[in-house]
Amino acid sequence: MAPKTDHLIGLLLGAEDDWPTAFEALARRLGVVRTADGADHRVSSERLTIEPFNLRDRPRHDLVIDRLAHWYYHPREWLKKVSLMDDVYLLNSPFTFQSMEKHSAYCALMRLGMHVPDTVLVPYKNPVDNARWAYTSSRYNKGFDLDAIADELGYPMFMKPFDGGAWRGVSMIKDREALHHAYDDSGEMLMHLQKAVDGFEVFARALTIGPETMTMKFQPDEPMHNRYAVEHGFLAEETGREAVTIAQTVNAFFRWEFNSCEMLVRDGVVYPIDYANACPDVAVTSLHYYFPWAMKALLRWSVFCTVTGRKARTQVDTDPWFAIADDEALDYQAKLTAYQGLADDHFETERYQEFCATSLPHVDEMVHEWVGSDEFRKLLQTTIHQTYPTHEWEKFEGHFGGLLGMWLSDEQHRLGSVADS
Repeated sequence: MAPKTDHLIGLLLGAEDDWPTAFEALARRLGVVRTADGADHRVSSERLTIEPFNLRDRPRHDLVIDRLAHWYYHPREWLKKVSLMDDVYLLNSPFTFQSMEKHSAYCALMRLGMHVPDTVLVPYKNPVDNARWAYTSSRYNKGFDLDAIADELGYPMFMKPFDGGAWRGVSMIKDREALHHAYDDSGEMLMHLQKAVDGFEVFARALTIGPETMTMKFQPDEPMHNRYAVEHGFLAEETGREAVTIAQTVNAFFRWEFNSCEMLVRDGVVYPIDYANACPDVAVTSLHYYFPWAMKALLRWSVFCTVTGRKARTQVDTDPWFAIADDEALDYQAKLTAYQGLADDHFETERYQEFCATSLPHVDEMVHEWVGSDEFRKLLQTTIHQTYPTHEWEKFEGHFGGLLGMWLSDEQHRLGSVADS
């Protein structure tokens, strides 16, 4: 009889309930996962609670999907403990998300040769809450001309926090009046000024989970339910490949495995502008059409990591990346190819794809069936009722129901095409 192993995935959650309910439903439906060596594995999940913990406690979990530790420090320290002491696999690593915020991400991608817009870090507008501030600043803070910095960057520009998150404190700056108003409002937030990519044609957001990436057309000025446009082929083929490589390079470089990367495209040039998201958007009421893909990718990658015993790498190793970046014999396209190779190695892309084909071949059909089920319709309806006022329920049930109905139809066609090939 083949050996059987049980694996437990922990969900560390804040306010969200839609995608965790979806993930739990799919994990229950998954059944036995049989690996190439004939071993059987069962994967289940549970929601984690926050409570005192002894540093020598042994966790029951093989992997934790973290959506909380970027702002809630108690569970963050528990994640560090179970990673360091117990080899629990983390999506994502709090070690690098804590130390490698947006500022570090900008610096790294600039070093890698990406087209990051010109960016300047300016000192705090208001003193930080520290008794040593007045003495230190009087001796060492050098005066600066904010207007001169802005003039050198050129309008329009954006002012945004160096560590960012959920568009907090982001302002578009079109003139000196707006510049000073935004800086005055920044208070104790440490801010970047970043040159805008004026006249861009496309705003793309790439959601990456493990080695899988979905690049979506993003409309940031629209309401949340309409920000992700369902538009296939909105990027030229070469540009689309570059967007995927940039997103996967970010994740492999920083050891992030569940992250979104925002990019602007102008005249065929891809400009990465935001790519350090410890808690990327996966809500059904924002992703809608793309929600089933996100759940499939999250399930497959989590199962792959737990069942195969993938070893987590939580610390950044810059050497192989910077060796490519600093090689003057390589042009930009050659560097992108090399970066993609490093990303594929990091995520074991070939091994992952083989695992999905042999041990998880039923996941596509399973998710398609589930999205068409009464169980999913109830989840969608419940989420709408929790998100929108009563008088909008009918409108949004029609809106999201139509988009997911379109996914069901498109996916059925795709699955039929795969079966015929």
